[in-house]
Amino acid sequence: MKSRAGFTLAEVVLAMAILLVVIVSLITMTGKTVHVTALSDREQSAIQLASDRTDQIRTDPNYAALDTAYGKTETSIPSYPGFRRVTTVTRTTTSGQDYKKFTVTVTGTGILTAITRTVSVAAP
Repeated sequence: MKSRAGFTLAEVVLAMAILLVVIVSLITMTGKTVHVTALSDREQSAIQLASDRTDQIRTDPNYAALDTAYGKTETSIPSYPGFRRVTTVTRTTTSGQDYKKFTVTVTGTGILTAITRTVSVAAP
């Protein structure tokens, strides 16, 4: 009997199984990479929101009105849906000098831990 050239059924099944494992691994890695990238983008946005608020506080020349202008909770932030920014104010007087400590905390969907930034401003 003449032997035929080609692949046996076992070889084809083995090759398909190897190909399936490789494709599933690539899809899984791609999904994890997309998830980590999205999480990093959300955390970077939260850091930006907190830093923007501390920069605004630091550059505002009206020391007396800082409490009322910035000491609040914001749940609707344009261009940043799903985020919540809370600014708390603590007033301290040390050696006759008046200080206000502002703590900005940003939370939202897709952020594992709250982002917090603190800035202290002294009375002029």
